[in-house]
Amino acid sequence: EDFLNLIFKAMMKDSLNSSHPVSSAVQSSEQIEEMFDALSYIKGASLILMLKHYLSKDVFRAGIEVYLHNHNCGTAQSDDLWDSMNEITNGTLDVKKMMKTWILHKGFPLVTVVRKGKIISVQQEKFLYRMEPENWTSDASHLWHIPLTYMTSRCNFTHCTNAYLLDQKSGT
Repeated sequence: EDFLNLIFKAMMKDSLNSSHPVSSAVQSSEQIEEMFDALSYIKGASLILMLKHYLSKDVFRAGIEVYLHNHNCGTAQSDDLWDSMNEITNGTLDVKKMMKTWILHKGFPLVTVVRKGKIISVQQEKFLYRMEPENWTSDASHLWHIPLTYMTSRCNFTHCTNAYLLDQKSGT
């Protein structure tokens, strides 16, 4: 419950145009200190959990093991973690490409789901809690690679996981 409360607080901060990406280039030590706030830690943890759920616990764990083995007693960058995940997925999913849509851009998407019979349509747009005209920047066209999981009458989360990667404005 505590982590969920922290997630909602971080999302509130991230939904403002004054937010910042989880990862970005810095030029000074002051900028480094500004990067390590609750938003970076909580959003970062949420993104790792999202990735774990999408890849599956076993695939995610194998990717973490490859990452730790490759960077034992060394330094690493965020791309190194994504590269380790790509190695485990054998190129079936570009984890680096997917995760960069989340960590290099501020904010998060609002996903609208519409069902018409057996057809499910999904659409994404940037979620803004409050428009701040003096700070508004036009990055509304940014698209996230959103891993969506779902259940059907033949498949639930206990027996199998259906997954769809929404990497366009909309999909069916």
